[in-house]
Amino acid sequence: MSVYAICPFTVVPVRTSAAHRSEMGSQLLFGEMVEVMETKGRQWTKVRCLNDDYIGWTPSNQLRDLSPAETQDFRRNFAYSLDLFHNLMGTDEALPITLGSRLPFFDGMRFSLGTHDFTFSGQAVFPEDIRQSSAMVIKIARKLLNAPFLWGGRTVFGIDSPALVQLAFQIAGYQLPRTAEIQVNRGETVDFVEQAMPGDIAFFENTQGRITHSGILLPDSKIIHVNEKVRIDAVDHYGIFNYQEGKYTHRLRVVKRIFAPDKNLPPVVLPKKEEQPMNQQALF
Repeated sequence: MSVYAICPFTVVPVRTSAAHRSEMGSQLLFGEMVEVMETKGRQWTKVRCLNDDYIGWTPSNQLRDLSPAETQDFRRNFAYSLDLFHNLMGTDEALPITLGSRLPFFDGMRFSLGTHDFTFSGQAVFPEDIRQSSAMVIKIARKLLNAPFLWGGRTVFGIDSPALVQLAFQIAGYQLPRTAEIQVNRGETVDFVEQAMPGDIAFFENTQGRITHSGILLPDSKIIHVNEKVRIDAVDHYGIFNYQEGKYTHRLRVVKRIFAPDKNLPPVVLPKKEEQPMNQQALF
C-alpha cells in the first residue's frame, strides 16, 4: 500500500539527493502532498510530489504522514491561498504561508491539519470555482514581480522560471510539470509566432539546443519570466531582449498554447524582423 505525507511547514526543500548540501530541485508548499517512495535512515525520505510527479529527497521530520482516508479527502477538498504571504493563525501560534499553498478542507475561514486548528483571513480560491483563462494566468504571474531568482524555488522569496509558469497555471486550473524541458510537451504548438496570444508559454533553448527556460507572453511584445528576478522584458521572433543590458538573453525555440485565447486581452503583436532591436548576427 502506498504511503502519503503532507507538507506542514511554510516551505520544504526537495533535494536531488539525501543530503542538506545537495542541489535543491524544487520545493513543497504548505498543504502539498507527496507519495513516500523510500526512506534513508531517520533523516531522509524520497518522495514523488503529487501535483507534478517531481521526485526528490526531503527531510523526514518536515513531513506529516497521512492516512489513506486523509489523502483522498485532502486531494479533493482544498483551497489555494492567493496571497503572496499570509499568516495562518493557530490557538497559540502563527504559521506563514505563500501564494499557491493549499488549505485542506477549508470552510472559508478555518481548517485543521492533524491536531492543529487554523484560521485564514486572506484571499483563497477553491479549484471548482476557477475559470480557466489566460487573464488569470497573467494576473497570478504579475503578483510575483521582482521576486528573486532561486534555483528550485517556488515562492516570492525565491523562484525559478519554470516554477513561475507552473504556479501561475496551477492556480488558474491547469497543472504543468516542474521543468521547462517537460513543460514544452504540453499544449498545442503555435505554428507562427505572429499568432501568439497573451497567456501562451514561450520556451527557450541554450546553445546545445536544450529547452532550459520558459515564460508567459504578455500584450505588446512583452514576456514575464525569471532572469535574476521575476521581470518583464521585450520578446520577438529571436528571443528575449533585455533593454537594460542591451542584448538578447534567451533564444526562442517554440510557443505553446494551453488555454484558448482570451478575446479581452490585447494581442502580443511581436515586432516584424526589420523592427527588431538587434541584427540576428549579434544574438547571444
